[in-house]
Amino acid sequence: MLEKVRYGGWENCYRLYNSTTELIITGDVGPRIIRFGYIDEMNVLHEYPDQMGKTFGDQWLNFGGHRLWHAPEAQPRTYYPDREPVLIQEIEHSLVATQKPETSTGIQKQIEITLAPNKPEVYLTHRLINHNLWAIETAPWTISVMAPGGLAILPLPPRGSHPEFLVPTCTLSLWPYTDLSDQRFTLGAKYILIKQDPGIKKPQKLGLFTSMGWGAYINQGYLFVKQVPLLLDGIYPDMGTNFEVFTNDEMLELEALGPLETIPPKGQVELQERWTLFKDIPAIVTETDAEDVFANLLF
Repeated sequence: MLEKVRYGGWENCYRLYNSTTELIITGDVGPRIIRFGYIDEMNVLHEYPDQMGKTFGDQWLNFGGHRLWHAPEAQPRTYYPDREPVLIQEIEHSLVATQKPETSTGIQKQIEITLAPNKPEVYLTHRLINHNLWAIETAPWTISVMAPGGLAILPLPPRGSHPEFLVPTCTLSLWPYTDLSDQRFTLGAKYILIKQDPGIKKPQKLGLFTSMGWGAYINQGYLFVKQVPLLLDGIYPDMGTNFEVFTNDEMLELEALGPLETIPPKGQVELQERWTLFKDIPAIVTETDAEDVFANLLF
């Protein structure tokens, strides 16, 4: 079901909901999902209180929530200020949010959002549309800005023994400011855990190519899982990553990427994503905790 609502100081927002779960999509800025959670319960996505309700302006604002970018990251190309109204269209069981083509890049962003009828599951199609007269190379990049105080979980590919397995099975990408000795990182045998700590301001980022095709974030008993298709024949950005995590003292970003593609004029690329939200999940502190939780979950 869909209804138009006010939210966070924005006059034109859209609430997509079923019997258990709701999303709030902004119409005054975006395309962006600013809220996702169980009805009348915690928003698992972060909101920046001092930015809520703001619209037109030349400065890029994070706002929080979930957004679509184009990779690889570059300044100023990536940081187009998405502070104009978006076109909202209702189609059967879905909502489509489309921005105007970006004046500086010629790229148009669109997110199609479908909420399952009776369970906390969301299907998203992210599109980058090329409005230039020339081809461009880029990759869709989805960024879910998660509420503070939680823990991200990235699964490593299935493990094996030496000498039976002789070639690597995943890629780990590090940024110049990445510090693997940071206490927020737990590098395990089956999982990488990244803690969001409001007491540590220094940013950290890590990227991974995981053949498991999912990443997760747990916070106050709510477990958010995002899944993307695995495309083994593609060349992924950032030295070959399909999942990335960025964190600082304010929030944590759980990010998914598609492969780099050449988009012809008027062409487009897509990245599908599925969200699943669980509740009353035991706390995850160690890798053993993660193994116990994910051994019993279906998604």
